[in-house]
Amino acid sequence: MKKLLSTLLAGSLLLSNGFAAVSAQEEKPFEGEKVSVGVASEYEEETWQVVVDKAAEEGIEVELVLFTDYVQPNIALADGSIDLNAFQHIAFLEEWNEENDGDLQPLGFTYVAPLRVYSDKYESLDDVQEGEIIGIPSDPTNGGRALLALETAGLIEVDDAAGVLPTVSDITKNEKNIEFEELDAAQLPTALPDLAAGVINNNFALDAGLSVDDAIFSDGEDIDSLAADYKNVLAAKEENVENPLFKRILELYQSEEIATKLDEVSNGADLPAWSENDTYPVQRESVESESTDSSEENSDSSQEESSSETSEE
Repeated sequence: MKKLLSTLLAGSLLLSNGFAAVSAQEEKPFEGEKVSVGVASEYEEETWQVVVDKAAEEGIEVELVLFTDYVQPNIALADGSIDLNAFQHIAFLEEWNEENDGDLQPLGFTYVAPLRVYSDKYESLDDVQEGEIIGIPSDPTNGGRALLALETAGLIEVDDAAGVLPTVSDITKNEKNIEFEELDAAQLPTALPDLAAGVINNNFALDAGLSVDDAIFSDGEDIDSLAADYKNVLAAKEENVENPLFKRILELYQSEEIATKLDEVSNGADLPAWSENDTYPVQRESVESESTDSSEENSDSSQEESSSETSEE
């Protein structure tokens, strides 16, 4: 009997240890793996350190690679020097792909850096007077976003067919006859005294000593209504968008700890861009497809117009 009990006890211990081993393996399915992530600022590096620490608990080594510009991170990702990068929004990513015949794709959202409107003269965009000048960034991506922000604020309206990259010529309603001065984004803070208002990128505003509380409007006031194009993403090569390890890195990022760290390192300027309703990898139509669809709809609705009018389109 004692021998039988000893045998049963030994067997139960073996089963228990076996279950424990299986459980531990399930909890750390990527133990021993290594992932390199490119970032483009020291405060992004500080935020990602939270992921580094969390991943280490699961046996994953995350190496952060700090870049000093917005060109090299995508080049490094495309040539395989790094596995992932996290520094850009979708509009920037798509523009880079188009210009460089790239295949980089967004895995999921990270944070959004709201584009804010500042003014030395007014406390509200409603107070801007007839014919005054508002400064916007001169580059297509941020300039287009600035116009959409001003549309959201109710100051102007732009042609929907222009998609997420409208220009001043796409403004369809401007009741106050506002003039728009397109300046290099870095120059807008210094030009602010000469403008009714300026639409200024986060980093340039913070560098100039402007705070979130100084802004009179932000396109991040309603994250759900903000175009996905302007939400920052974790990006990978197209062949890796279903990589389970990379998906786990995304999950580790999208956490309360990261949300808290974002608020800390950006002084409340940056906001979490993910939500429970997101589908990953991010699926969306390109700007070109959206524009094409709009053009086709316009074409279908105007088939009875004269050939001269059609050729003008």
